[in-house]
Amino acid sequence: MTGVGPTSQRPNSPEGDAAEGAPTAPSPVVNPAVERANRLNAANILRSMLPLVLICLAIVWWTNLRQSGDVGVRTVDPTSTVQLAAARASYDLLLPAGLDDEYLVTSARTDAGNAGDGDPVTLEMGYLTPSEEFAGFVVSDDPRSEPLAEVLDGAAELGTIDIDGETWTRSTTERDETALSREVDGATVVVYGSATDDELETVAAAVAPHSG
Repeated sequence: MTGVGPTSQRPNSPEGDAAEGAPTAPSPVVNPAVERANRLNAANILRSMLPLVLICLAIVWWTNLRQSGDVGVRTVDPTSTVQLAAARASYDLLLPAGLDDEYLVTSARTDAGNAGDGDPVTLEMGYLTPSEEFAGFVVSDDPRSEPLAEVLDGAAELGTIDIDGETWTRSTTERDETALSREVDGATVVVYGSATDDELETVAAAVAPHSG
């Protein structure tokens, strides 16, 4: 007897049945935040930061440029030094007074701290002038004091000059700087430095007895 039915039949395949007619799985949805994070790799971060870095560098450069004129300038208050010298000196202390604010006091020294009654007293002061040069001032009743010797020893006298009614001796020091000097009641007063002649004469003209 001949069997009824198809002469051939595919074997049942669960995998085939499942695949056949089964809906296609949807593509995974990419999270925008993840995608954005993936784009922010090291190169992109550097490119993003470059404008900020350039701005910061520009600010630093501009700040340094504006402050460059003040680099190395240290001012001092000479009040206590002057008062000590005036208290110990046996002569009427002289010093520049009433100078314009553009004359900055950068140093003030005295040996009065070690001076006894009748001992000589020396006062030194240094200024930064408007032309940003140095002007020095020395007054002492010891003609052999080191501050005076450093300026006047070996200096070549060039004659005298009248400054506000006072006669000063003009000299050129061994450092090729101008020095103005005069004697007042047993004390020697010197104004010297690399400043211009006009600035040195301005400091000399301001020399007056200390008013306390």
